[in-house]
Amino acid sequence: MSDSKKAENDPVATNQDGSAGDAGAAYAGPAGQAPAAEPDPYLVLENFRHENVELKDKVLRTLAEMENLRRRAEREAADAKIYGVTSFARDMLTVADNLRRAAESAPPGAPEQEGAAMKTLIEGIELTERDFLSRLGKYGIKKLEPLGGKFDPNLHEALFEVPDEKAPNGTVVQVMEDGYTIGDRVLRPAKVGVSRGGPKPGS
Repeated sequence: MSDSKKAENDPVATNQDGSAGDAGAAYAGPAGQAPAAEPDPYLVLENFRHENVELKDKVLRTLAEMENLRRRAEREAADAKIYGVTSFARDMLTVADNLRRAAESAPPGAPEQEGAAMKTLIEGIELTERDFLSRLGKYGIKKLEPLGGKFDPNLHEALFEVPDEKAPNGTVVQVMEDGYTIGDRVLRPAKVGVSRGGPKPGS
């Protein structure tokens, strides 16, 4: 084949206007599309800083929530340990009441009149009562001692008033039923009689 024939068969790169171009020229991409611009390093850095602040805030919030949960769990565990026996303890107060009634049921002077046997029985009941209250104390249960003190509606339940010119007004002068606390809560308020008619407290 002659050189003229071969030249006619070989494809020749042409430009869009029909002019011949370099066959080995690099492809410039679709017509009218400019090369991608490089990102601004300052904006990239600012974006990283902003994301860092957000992540730090999320971490701090998560840590605070975890600390609150830990404290709440510890508080609930402590409350369960102290107050978990509340219902059982309230039922046991009946035993303490009965022991006190038994000790007070003997008329004055009965131990001496009835002899050593009666005296031993009364002492045994009182000893049992003290031991029972001591065991309740191991579970945070304490007996209130309101007699002679100022009436406190948070701890006492007033059943009646007692006219008394000597005791300051609002003083507990009689205890009809003992009261108890468990931890810092009232297990059972003391049922009391309160003085009326005396001088005001502190006067």
